[in-house]
Amino acid sequence: MRNFTSVHDIGNIDAALKEAFDLKKDVFKYSDLGKNRTLLAIFFNSSLRTRLSTQKAALNLGMNVIVLDMNQGAWKLETGQGVIMDGDKPEHILEAIPVMGSYCDIIGVRSFAQFESRQDDYEEKILNQFIRYSGKPVFSMEAATRHPLQSFADLITIEEYKKTARPKIVMTWAPHPRALPQAVPNSFAEWINASGYEFVISHPEGYELDSRFVGDAKIEYNQDKAFEGANFIYAKNWAAYAEPDYGRILSRDRAWTVDARKMALTDNACFMHCLPVRRNMIVTDEVIESPQSIVIPEAANRVISAQVVLKRLLTDN
Repeated sequence: MRNFTSVHDIGNIDAALKEAFDLKKDVFKYSDLGKNRTLLAIFFNSSLRTRLSTQKAALNLGMNVIVLDMNQGAWKLETGQGVIMDGDKPEHILEAIPVMGSYCDIIGVRSFAQFESRQDDYEEKILNQFIRYSGKPVFSMEAATRHPLQSFADLITIEEYKKTARPKIVMTWAPHPRALPQAVPNSFAEWINASGYEFVISHPEGYELDSRFVGDAKIEYNQDKAFEGANFIYAKNWAAYAEPDYGRILSRDRAWTVDARKMALTDNACFMHCLPVRRNMIVTDEVIESPQSIVIPEAANRVISAQVVLKRLLTDN
């Protein structure tokens, strides 16, 4: 594996899951693999779980870690090409990227959708420039269109908690006060579709995701109907994808908040969310604090998903 940006890079899903569970038994099994090798983790956006879990995964493998927060102490970077740099950005990304690459062995990049241009976001201009110009293996710590480390951890968690061979998994839109990217729902849909499980996506009309990510998932506009018999409920907000509403909030309907009444429609489903979560907007206190909530072990599995990816990048490069 040269780079990691989506489920398509992980190869056989069953093999990746087996590797993850083997690592969970002994996270220090390969502690010499990263000796004298350096991870550079670059954050264009805020992070808690991704930053901590990726650092921990790298340390478990014996790597040195450099963290660069582009919003704290770094030069502002110009990312466009052919521009006259007479504004507040003194350095161009085309010089910055190869310099960064010269200081490390692997690069992780976190760069969200800007909601200024759907084309620019969905072409992953920031992430792809790192892949093209750094000269080093690159992995996504969440990009404009996908969050593969999160989705890999989600699938690990589902495998741990499923009670049937082919569970019914429902990803539901829920209200939020801000416009959020489609990266997590896009990525979750890709990984669950790759798993072959029964998959339903529920959202209000107007919140349809890019069909490339939806795949064969069933779309259900009636949230109650979607929840019936579900084994896992994955709640997440996202802004509109379709033009001309790309990046806009079309609804803040609190009727879509996941509450105990809706969870009672399921087959004692586990509740999942990538975190951070807006309580009593996305999900009620009662649900997220219930025994059905597995958001904490889900977050803990972020170390494992990152460690599998880093282990493969170290081994293959």
